[in-house]
Amino acid sequence: MKRADAAQLVLVAAMWGASYLFIRVAAPAFGPVAMAGARAVLAAALMLPLLLWRGLWADMVRHWKGIALVGVTNGALPFLLFNFAALAIPAGLSAILSSTTPLFAALFGALWLGERLTAQRMTGLAIGFGGVVLLVADKVHLHPGDLAGTLLAACACLCATMLYGFTGNFTKRYLAHVPPLAVAAGSQVGAALLLVVPMMVWWPASTPSAQAWSALLALCALCTTFAYVLFYGLIARLGASRAMSALFLIPAFGVLWGGLFLGERLTARMGACCAVILLGCALTMGFLRLPAWRRAPLAE
Repeated sequence: MKRADAAQLVLVAAMWGASYLFIRVAAPAFGPVAMAGARAVLAAALMLPLLLWRGLWADMVRHWKGIALVGVTNGALPFLLFNFAALAIPAGLSAILSSTTPLFAALFGALWLGERLTAQRMTGLAIGFGGVVLLVADKVHLHPGDLAGTLLAACACLCATMLYGFTGNFTKRYLAHVPPLAVAAGSQVGAALLLVVPMMVWWPASTPSAQAWSALLALCALCTTFAYVLFYGLIARLGASRAMSALFLIPAFGVLWGGLFLGERLTARMGACCAVILLGCALTMGFLRLPAWRRAPLAE
């Protein structure tokens, strides 16, 4: 891998990790619904000129039904769910829970596309989801008075990552031949159309602060538009599997930004659970392999 590609890989992970920081800052000011709508509208406004410049408008229109579904499962609903979660749990915890996307992708691939679940992949799934259980149990132990809120927020994050896992398989099956930028921009347009009316209905009565607006704009410009453009360029040069390795750096950056800018505390158990989840993901995705145990030949 070239140094420039490696640097871009780290930059993409850093921006996606920062998205949970920006959500944590902006969601309380805008509310989950209004912020989701504003994020989709602004992201669509930023991506559409790029789509037109690349001459991909016809591709987006030709496959609008599938792209519209991606707008729901990879845009509108996850935006709402992560915004809701940010009201109750730290940015670092949301980032760690979001790292389970490869686990859900493997489950959908096996149940829907008939992909083979090898012993290694099943081991990875068991380890990864075991780490999630330990992590959520730890947060409940730390905040016993807010059991319902913590569990609901954690479930919201996991539902969002489950939708990401579904979308990855849906795109692989039905939209693999469509230019990625057409899918990315079109999905934001679809999410914006779905959320624009609820956004206006639930727009906050008091004007959000400059800090909240800055977080929202950074989320749209950096974490959505710029990061997606870089990521799809990496896929074109490195292939999807190597580009997906950026996912393993997102929790580290999410925890780092939360600690630096929001004063969030990373406990030893949170770090250990994060390592367990990432180990499960690495086994599931094939980045790590279990040792091959062979029976020793019988002595004659």
